Amino acid sequence: MAHQQSSQARLSPSGDTEDMALLLAPRLAYFAGVARTEHVTRAAQELNVPQSTLSRAMARLERDLGVDLFARHGRTVSLTTAGRTFLASVERALGEVGRAAEEVRADADPATGKVAFGFLHTMGAETVPGLLQAFRADHPRVRFSLVQNYGEAMLEGLRAGELDLCLTSPVPDAPDLVARRLDEQKLRLVVPAEHRLAARRRIRLAEAAEETFVTLEPGYGLRRITDDLCREAGFKPRIAFEGEEAETLRGLVAAGLGVALLPPPTVPRPGVVELTVTAPRAAREIGVAWLADRPDTPPVAAFKKFLLSRRGSLLPS
Repeated sequence: MAHQQSSQARLSPSGDTEDMALLLAPRLAYFAGVARTEHVTRAAQELNVPQSTLSRAMARLERDLGVDLFARHGRTVSLTTAGRTFLASVERALGEVGRAAEEVRADADPATGKVAFGFLHTMGAETVPGLLQAFRADHPRVRFSLVQNYGEAMLEGLRAGELDLCLTSPVPDAPDLVARRLDEQKLRLVVPAEHRLAARRRIRLAEAAEETFVTLEPGYGLRRITDDLCREAGFKPRIAFEGEEAETLRGLVAAGLGVALLPPPTVPRPGVVELTVTAPRAAREIGVAWLADRPDTPPVAAFKKFLLSRRGSLLPS
């Protein structure tokens, strides 16, 4: 009875579950080994620990739980009803730990590991597939988890550990991130084919001050660049529609619903004309970013090196 009261003092029903797990975890593999062999000496040999250490660990485990897990029969042991119940959960827990260990080892393998890579929607049709094809020529078995999103969401993915690297614009400047400029992409003023400016090839952005714009939603890097360029040109754009994807905006322009500042399309889009903006200088920088002070696995390090080697040639000409 005194034994049970002492145990209950350690782990009361109101105790914290996480604290209990931390208390018990180091002894779970020992418990499973003894339960499997039903013999402390043989289990100690298999686990490569002194028998006295194993015996003390099992006694401490029972004391912490406040229940008997084993019935002792000389040098052999057998599980009690509580022990069998506990063993089922312990085996599941150890199995999960083992699978998690195998997964992280596999993801870090230099030849077959995984890279979690984020990129802008506008780079998904041509740029990123070309990059992956070129990289896999020398690393054919490296796996990728690909995430398309807008810039701020990808930076949060880096901070949350969901991404290893991302291609984004503008190039971020934050103390917890490392970013490198890779390339630059010119932006064009996209107008409907029947628009009054459609016969032009070049335009100063100030000439579009009275136009209605369609843009990406706030939080997107291209939206910030659009706002900044219009401000530099001396006006605040009148916005009729906000979207989440550049090609959708091109469709809105083709339907005559406004004009837009957009990067070049992968393939020409009918119903629109794309004008070179001569002033202000209309371009967006594309960079690669990663979390500072986070060690790279070999496949991530290899892909990062590959991306940095593409400076100035990241985007199709």
